[in-house]
Amino acid sequence: MADIFDVLADGTRREILRQLLESRGELAVGDLVNELGIAQPTVSKHLKVLREHGLVGVREEGQHRYYHLDASPLEEVEVWLEPFTDFTVGKDENGATTVYAAWAGAEFGDRLGRTAADTANAARVAFETAQEKIEGARQRVSEKLPKLRKGDS
Repeated sequence: MADIFDVLADGTRREILRQLLESRGELAVGDLVNELGIAQPTVSKHLKVLREHGLVGVREEGQHRYYHLDASPLEEVEVWLEPFTDFTVGKDENGATTVYAAWAGAEFGDRLGRTAADTANAARVAFETAQEKIEGARQRVSEKLPKLRKGDS
């Protein structure tokens, strides 16, 4: 299991995987060199590591090699990560709903936490605004109801 994490730990390899994912098909080594802005031998070295771990496949056509993503080894990583991305909903000291993720200190957790907090705040503001509007409508109805009952308008 550690092998796949070692492979994915390298930012260049992750970028190659992202490029292949976005291409939704095949990319030649030259295309990856142009997209990444790094030397061809470096790209080839990383592609070899990715190929050895089953993350990319290659099709040879003459002297050209075309690479495509094979995400199936990432399923093992996804299964391993699942418990860390399980969300728990709770209440804070003020009774407000909060969302926690197991990766709260990681960049993912920080983004998730900010998004959850922003969403919770927006929902709370919308709810409070709706309550204020309902209360205002109730007051207006309460003020007009006696007049309507007496026949005044």
